[in-house]
Amino acid sequence: MTRLPEQHFYSSFANWLRNDLEEVTQVIVLGGNTFRDRWGTPDVLGKFESKRSDVVKGMTVIVASELKVDVTDLLKGFGQACAYRLFAHKSFLVVPQHTPPDELDRLEALCRMHGVGLVTFDARSPARPGYRVVARPIKHDPDLSYTNRYVRLVERKLFA
Repeated sequence: MTRLPEQHFYSSFANWLRNDLEEVTQVIVLGGNTFRDRWGTPDVLGKFESKRSDVVKGMTVIVASELKVDVTDLLKGFGQACAYRLFAHKSFLVVPQHTPPDELDRLEALCRMHGVGLVTFDARSPARPGYRVVARPIKHDPDLSYTNRYVRLVERKLFA
Protein backbone atom coordinates (compact mmCIF):
# COMPACT_ATOMS: atom_id res chain seq x y z
CA MET A 1 0.00 0.00 0.00
CA THR A 2 1.22 3.48 -0.85
CA ARG A 3 1.63 5.78 2.13
CA LEU A 4 0.16 9.26 1.72
CA PRO A 5 2.45 12.21 2.49
CA GLU A 6 1.76 13.76 5.89
CA GLN A 7 1.03 17.10 4.18
CA HIS A 8 -2.29 15.60 3.01
CA PHE A 9 -3.47 15.75 6.64
CA TYR A 10 -2.22 19.15 7.80
CA SER A 11 -5.32 21.13 6.83
CA SER A 12 -7.83 18.62 8.15
CA PHE A 13 -5.95 18.40 11.45
CA ALA A 14 -5.79 22.21 11.68
CA ASN A 15 -9.55 22.41 11.12
CA TRP A 16 -10.20 19.65 13.68
CA LEU A 17 -8.00 21.39 16.24
CA ARG A 18 -10.00 24.61 15.79
CA ASN A 19 -13.54 23.43 15.07
CA ASP A 20 -13.90 20.13 16.92
CA LEU A 21 -11.36 20.19 19.75
CA GLU A 22 -11.59 23.99 20.14
CA GLU A 23 -7.95 24.17 21.28
CA VAL A 24 -7.26 27.17 19.03
CA THR A 25 -9.16 30.16 17.68
CA GLN A 26 -6.75 30.74 14.78
CA VAL A 27 -4.59 28.11 13.08
CA ILE A 28 -2.12 27.92 10.19
CA VAL A 29 -0.38 25.11 8.36
CA LEU A 30 3.41 25.40 8.35
CA GLY A 31 5.60 22.33 7.91
CA GLY A 32 8.89 22.59 6.10
CA ASN A 33 11.52 24.93 7.47
CA THR A 34 9.53 28.12 8.08
CA PHE A 35 11.31 28.82 11.38
CA ARG A 36 14.70 28.05 9.82
CA ASP A 37 15.43 25.66 12.65
CA ARG A 38 15.71 21.90 12.19
CA TRP A 39 13.56 21.03 15.22
CA GLY A 40 11.67 24.30 15.39
CA THR A 41 8.95 24.26 12.72
CA PRO A 42 5.70 22.49 13.63
CA ASP A 43 3.38 21.16 10.95
CA VAL A 44 0.42 23.07 12.39
CA LEU A 45 0.61 26.15 14.60
CA GLY A 46 -2.29 27.84 16.32
CA LYS A 47 -3.21 30.30 19.00
CA PHE A 48 -6.07 30.50 21.45
CA GLU A 49 -7.35 33.93 22.42
CA SER A 50 -10.36 35.01 24.41
CA LYS A 51 -13.31 36.43 22.51
CA ARG A 52 -14.14 40.11 22.88
CA SER A 53 -17.45 39.05 24.42
CA ASP A 54 -15.76 36.96 27.16
CA VAL A 55 -16.21 38.52 30.59
CA VAL A 56 -12.96 37.03 31.89
CA LYS A 57 -10.14 37.11 29.38
CA GLY A 58 -7.16 34.77 29.38
CA MET A 59 -3.69 35.10 27.96
CA THR A 60 -2.82 34.13 24.39
CA VAL A 61 -1.85 30.44 24.21
CA ILE A 62 0.37 29.10 21.40
CA VAL A 63 -0.31 25.49 20.30
CA ALA A 64 2.17 23.53 18.13
CA SER A 65 1.53 20.16 16.47
CA GLU A 66 3.70 17.53 14.80
CA LEU A 67 2.05 14.98 12.51
CA LYS A 68 3.57 11.66 11.43
CA VAL A 69 2.16 9.14 8.94
CA ASP A 70 5.07 6.69 9.15
CA VAL A 71 5.21 4.61 12.34
CA THR A 72 9.00 4.39 11.97
CA ASP A 73 9.16 8.17 12.64
CA LEU A 74 7.30 8.18 15.96
CA LEU A 75 10.29 8.72 18.21
CA LYS A 76 11.52 11.55 16.00
CA GLY A 77 8.03 13.06 16.09
CA PHE A 78 7.94 12.79 19.87
CA GLY A 79 11.29 14.60 20.07
CA GLN A 80 9.99 17.35 17.82
CA ALA A 81 6.78 17.74 19.83
CA CYS A 82 8.87 18.01 23.01
CA ALA A 83 11.12 20.60 21.37
CA TYR A 84 8.06 22.74 20.51
CA ARG A 85 7.41 23.12 24.24
CA LEU A 86 10.35 25.54 24.20
CA PHE A 87 8.14 28.14 22.48
CA ALA A 88 4.55 26.81 22.69
CA HIS A 89 2.22 26.61 25.68
CA LYS A 90 0.82 23.30 24.40
CA SER A 91 2.21 20.70 22.02
CA PHE A 92 0.55 17.78 20.20
CA LEU A 93 1.95 14.68 18.53
CA VAL A 94 -0.40 13.19 15.91
CA VAL A 95 0.26 9.55 14.92
CA PRO A 96 -1.40 6.80 12.85
CA GLN A 97 -4.03 4.73 14.64
CA HIS A 98 -2.44 1.60 13.12
CA THR A 99 0.65 2.13 15.31
CA PRO A 100 1.45 -1.22 17.01
CA PRO A 101 -0.31 -1.26 20.41
CA ASP A 102 2.87 -1.72 22.47
CA GLU A 103 4.51 1.26 20.73
CA LEU A 104 1.40 3.39 21.15
CA ASP A 105 1.30 2.51 24.87
CA ARG A 106 4.93 3.59 25.32
CA LEU A 107 4.34 6.75 23.30
CA GLU A 108 1.28 7.59 25.39
CA ALA A 109 3.26 7.11 28.61
CA LEU A 110 6.06 9.36 27.32
CA CYS A 111 3.60 12.02 26.15
CA ARG A 112 1.87 12.04 29.54
CA MET A 113 5.24 12.26 31.36
CA HIS A 114 6.34 15.23 29.26
CA GLY A 115 3.00 17.05 28.92
CA VAL A 116 2.64 16.44 25.17
CA GLY A 117 -0.83 15.80 23.78
CA LEU A 118 -1.26 12.60 21.76
CA VAL A 119 -3.79 12.20 18.95
CA THR A 120 -4.34 9.21 16.65
CA PHE A 121 -5.83 9.24 13.16
CA ASP A 122 -6.46 7.02 10.14
CA ALA A 123 -3.39 7.77 8.00
CA ARG A 124 -4.95 5.82 5.14
CA SER A 125 -7.98 8.08 4.81
CA PRO A 126 -7.40 11.79 4.17
CA ALA A 127 -11.13 12.24 3.59
CA ARG A 128 -12.04 10.76 7.01
CA PRO A 129 -9.00 10.77 9.28
CA GLY A 130 -11.07 10.35 12.46
CA TYR A 131 -8.77 12.24 14.83
CA ARG A 132 -9.01 11.00 18.42
CA VAL A 133 -7.41 12.38 21.58
CA VAL A 134 -5.42 9.79 23.54
CA ALA A 135 -3.75 12.25 25.94
CA ARG A 136 -4.38 15.95 26.42
CA PRO A 137 -1.40 18.31 26.47
CA ILE A 138 -0.43 20.03 29.70
CA LYS A 139 -0.28 23.81 29.40
CA HIS A 140 2.96 25.29 30.65
CA ASP A 141 4.92 28.54 30.39
CA PRO A 142 7.35 28.41 27.46
CA ASP A 143 10.47 30.55 27.11
CA LEU A 144 8.89 33.74 25.77
CA SER A 145 12.06 34.83 24.02
CA TYR A 146 11.70 31.76 21.77
CA THR A 147 7.93 32.23 21.51
CA ASN A 148 8.42 35.76 20.25
CA ARG A 149 11.28 34.80 17.95
CA TYR A 150 9.25 32.08 16.18
CA VAL A 151 5.80 33.67 16.22
CA ARG A 152 7.25 36.89 14.77
CA LEU A 153 8.05 34.89 11.60
CA VAL A 154 4.36 34.03 11.07
CA GLU A 155 2.74 36.94 12.89
CA ARG A 156 0.79 38.24 9.89
CA LYS A 157 -0.78 34.84 9.22
CA LEU A 158 -1.40 33.78 12.82
CA PHE A 159 -2.63 37.16 14.10
CA ALA A 160 -4.59 38.20 10.99
